[in-house]
Amino acid sequence: MRAAVLHEIGQDKLEVLDDVEAVGFGPGRVRIRVRATGLCHSDLSAMSGVLPQPAPFVPGHEGAGEILDVGEGVTRVKPGDRVVVCWLPACGVCPACRRGQTELCLAGFMNAGTPNFRRPGGDLFGFAGTGTFAEEVVVDAGCAVPIPDDVPFDIAALIGCGVTTGLGAALNTADVEAGSSVAVIGCGGVGVSAIQGARLRGAAEIVAVDPVAARREAALRFGATEAVAPGELPDAKQRITGGEGFDYVFEVVGRSTTARTAYETTRRGGTLVVVGAGAMDDFLQLNMFELFFDEKRILPSMYGGGDVLRSYERTVALWRAGRIDLAGLITHRVPLAEINEALDQMRTGAALRTCIEI
Repeated sequence: MRAAVLHEIGQDKLEVLDDVEAVGFGPGRVRIRVRATGLCHSDLSAMSGVLPQPAPFVPGHEGAGEILDVGEGVTRVKPGDRVVVCWLPACGVCPACRRGQTELCLAGFMNAGTPNFRRPGGDLFGFAGTGTFAEEVVVDAGCAVPIPDDVPFDIAALIGCGVTTGLGAALNTADVEAGSSVAVIGCGGVGVSAIQGARLRGAAEIVAVDPVAARREAALRFGATEAVAPGELPDAKQRITGGEGFDYVFEVVGRSTTARTAYETTRRGGTLVVVGAGAMDDFLQLNMFELFFDEKRILPSMYGGGDVLRSYERTVALWRAGRIDLAGLITHRVPLAEINEALDQMRTGAALRTCIEI
């Protein structure tokens, strides 16, 4: 079968090969025919080494498809079922799951160190234990979440990561209050989803911040009341909040410099939500006095900060009701053979989300 492979960390191009085999099928596992997958910035971060990932590997973790086969003991899905790939499944029995913090379950991460694929040259890993830039993938049954028949594969793929992360940051982690002021720094697919979440909650002012003009324009279509370049943020803070700062600021870039800007843009007693996935050696500096004196809440948001399965269901319900726009997030479409074009679209900021059709 075909799959896009990164041979070494630090390479900026993927090679599409046709001699890859999905491996690991057996009890408790399922084989999925991937139909659509989104390109998330986390894939680029894994390729560059910002996020830890063994290589060689098949990127991709935001996918959807249909079940081809199920292993012994699998009862939740059957061949022919449509599913979204969940890269962070909950085991249901660990301390985090028992506390109701299923987004902190480490079971999914344990899969990242086990090869998902093989080719004549040796084993290949799948990013985040999945690897959806492939025609087929074998994963634990908990990674295959059934979706209704009326949800297209491309829409379902977005729900698998970016939309769930952004919406959840606003609805679960921040619990945005109606009438509040919001700033979102970084307006790709995740940031725009956070904007939609803030709009759903009735935020009065939503300022989108991004260096790419096309993304600022898109943010306005999805509910931002104003869109500014990073250098214009101080002026927006002064005009909109009288210099006090925003009630909620979402950092959706994953860098200490933008997180520091987000902290300074948050009002005293306000909430900074860290959504971007950054590097382990990139440190955010805060002094002990400002932490005490400003009383700002700093809330990291992992995968939307809530029960993933419930978040999927909520997203589908909101999409069906026309309350959120998911199709509009897909600005580009490419076949798997042109995956490197999708990488360029992400790097330049030309795309909110590129759908790779497999």
